[in-house]
Amino acid sequence: MNTVRISALVGAIAFLVGLAFATFSELKVFLPALLKGLVVTLQVAGLSFVLFLFCSLLAALGRTSANLALRFAAGIYVEIFRGTSLLVQLFWLFFVLPEFGVVLTPMTAAVLGMGLNFGAYGAEVVRGAILSVPRGQTEACIALNMPEWKRLFRIVLPQAFAIMVPGMTNLTIELVKATAMVSAVTLVDITSAAVKQNLIHYRTVEIFLITMLLYYCLCQVVRYGSKLLEVRVSRYRGALN
Repeated sequence: MNTVRISALVGAIAFLVGLAFATFSELKVFLPALLKGLVVTLQVAGLSFVLFLFCSLLAALGRTSANLALRFAAGIYVEIFRGTSLLVQLFWLFFVLPEFGVVLTPMTAAVLGMGLNFGAYGAEVVRGAILSVPRGQTEACIALNMPEWKRLFRIVLPQAFAIMVPGMTNLTIELVKATAMVSAVTLVDITSAAVKQNLIHYRTVEIFLITMLLYYCLCQVVRYGSKLLEVRVSRYRGALN
């Protein structure tokens, strides 16, 4: 079934792209600029994704820690970045921090802003997954005198990972689409490139149709990758049933 759906998706995309090439005479003029924007979007999304995963795990472990200071620090991080606008956070990183002597490149500001923001949301997904692991699993590890780090990384997290995949997939797709905001810190991503090309060539339908297709393809890659990942980790779900 997945193979049929993938084939249909690839065929539909190929048809639309072929139609665009056949119908829109100026495609070759603005497409290179959109592809350059795509490279920037992929760079921001890829680096932000790594930071997003790291922050999610670190904050979730802090939120579930027995240490009060760690729980407090993780809670402050989650509430600040989840309770304020991503756009404002990008402005702070790129425009406000220089007022205090901290100057970040546009790419660094974009990756930090995206990664920290989505990490705050991901922390709650990971925390919920960790808490979903039956308490008996942990108690059995304690009875076997298993060290805490070993209990966490060999017993709890593998089972929690199987639970968190769908939620983290949704956040990853949202992260890809949210890269459109990085133009606020002067990066020329797909959306910014599309706006600029439209101002030059006035081909609104063609330019933004191609832009939409590019975002759609990126999100479908994430969705398909998550499906493969779910199949690989499905064996851990049996331990929770």
